[in-house]
Amino acid sequence: MRAVLQRVSRAEVRVAGELIGEVGQGYLILVCAMSGDTEAVAAKLAAKVAKLRVFKDDQGKMNLSVKDIGGAALVVSQFTLAADLRGNRPGFSTAAPPDLGERLYRHFSTCLQAEGVPVANGRFGADMAVSLTNDGPVTIWMDTDQL
Repeated sequence: MRAVLQRVSRAEVRVAGELIGEVGQGYLILVCAMSGDTEAVAAKLAAKVAKLRVFKDDQGKMNLSVKDIGGAALVVSQFTLAADLRGNRPGFSTAAPPDLGERLYRHFSTCLQAEGVPVANGRFGADMAVSLTNDGPVTIWMDTDQL
């Protein structure tokens, strides 16, 4: 799986103008299931995200996890993270098929919540409008092949 984590002071997602998910301090996580990914891979990514220490402590050092600060995560599916950029028009054939992608997206969210992180979600496959205030800015790209 691939994910882009953005440390935020707030984030929200809307579908057709309707607010469907929002968080305060924590993460906006864009996540993409890749072909060959499994539920075990989704769980591994969720565990890593929950423990990642990128929030500031009292000395201003990135030393705290999202759980440590009582933060939350807005998880949004983002198949374009699988983009193959060899040509001028991206290809997405390495993304998991939609049925598997949705199942793993939901499993990732469930596992993250089981790790103690409150989770809000986007809507899989929908045309979403996401807004955020990136804190830092801190943006981290993750790929389970490299964990």
